[in-house]
Amino acid sequence: MDGSWARDAGFPKMTCAKLHDATHATGGKKTKPTILVFSRYYLPGYKAGGPIQSIANLVEALGDEFDFRIVTSDRDSTDTEAYPNIPTPGNWAPLGKAQVSYLPPGANGLACIVDILRHTPHDTLYLNSFFDPKFTTLPLLARRLGLTPKARCVLAPRGEFSAGAMRLKSIKKSGFIIGSRLAGIHKHLTWHASTELERADIFKALNSTKLEARIAMNLSHSQEVELPEFEARQISDPIRICFLSRISPKKNLDFALSVLTRTECKVVFDIFGEINDHLYWNHCKKLLSSLPNNITASYHRSVKHSEVISTISKYDLFFLPTHGENYGHAIVEAFIAGTPVLISDSTPWRNLEALGVGKDISLERPDLFVNFIESLARLDADEQAMMRKRALTFGKKIASDASAIAMNRALFGASQR
Repeated sequence: MDGSWARDAGFPKMTCAKLHDATHATGGKKTKPTILVFSRYYLPGYKAGGPIQSIANLVEALGDEFDFRIVTSDRDSTDTEAYPNIPTPGNWAPLGKAQVSYLPPGANGLACIVDILRHTPHDTLYLNSFFDPKFTTLPLLARRLGLTPKARCVLAPRGEFSAGAMRLKSIKKSGFIIGSRLAGIHKHLTWHASTELERADIFKALNSTKLEARIAMNLSHSQEVELPEFEARQISDPIRICFLSRISPKKNLDFALSVLTRTECKVVFDIFGEINDHLYWNHCKKLLSSLPNNITASYHRSVKHSEVISTISKYDLFFLPTHGENYGHAIVEAFIAGTPVLISDSTPWRNLEALGVGKDISLERPDLFVNFIESLARLDADEQAMMRKRALTFGKKIASDASAIAMNRALFGASQR
């Protein structure tokens, strides 16, 4: 993060201060449509994974065309301390092509959210979760009660409605959906689906096909990355596999460990990720302690986003048997790193074996996961290099997809009609 804007901040117990309105940065003259974004986590945070990167990539791609105002937490996921050197609450801070306001835990009431909505003129309100009580439900409630100016609202569930995600805490989630429907807080808004698959998930979860759901693919990492030279593995050496994601049931680390217990080849398995669910991690640690002798596994905590691609590039395989992703930034970043992937079939990235860049497999077939790892371990140096080249080419193709930018531009450009 650029430190030029930073200044020391204290965080006294507070009511939400009035924010500078969206015309401040242009001397009182509005020149671009304003998108007011609410997201529980944003830069410089990185522990919450994909949603942070989805918004950051969106801002980088369209920040010259839209005025992005982002309201977020003043600390990263699982952190108890605020980010150092951020502005005092109630002020906007320039960060890249956006302006960001950081809210401490005390600023969590409806009055605070209403104050922000009223004092930040905007063309579109952009919410980045369905279930978040503070950064989604409160803005929607304020809107439903008529406490804020009318503006177009776009809601991105960020994969929360995938079949795998909905199976986790399903009773609680179903109750919330029913309650929110009765309250009418989701009326008259546009749903942002990243793929056709996610749009179908939205319709199924909300039991309606009459919703306005627009597809705009998430944007990937667009900057050129200098990768370290890859040293091909000798067939007799252990295959190097990494898991890089949040440690939570949705990401399915325990499944990955159960697959590895069935492999006969030698494996070095490195785990990177923030622990979001300690009970689940305790379960995974028991599996780690019982791995066979041919598996060497280590946990390395989370990796800053700027280091993700270079980290993954050091491995022979990226392994993420997730229960569901609406996009999967780490998967795309593995391709950009030139690393083949082994994933479930619950992501947009399908038919990978035909492309020669990895494999996507049903979680009902753990044996096929084992077979793929064993087959990859048998590749010689030339075969490894060819597969990495195909993955790298595929990653560059994804990163340079102009149609994804056009879809996102259209999603927010609708606010100008």
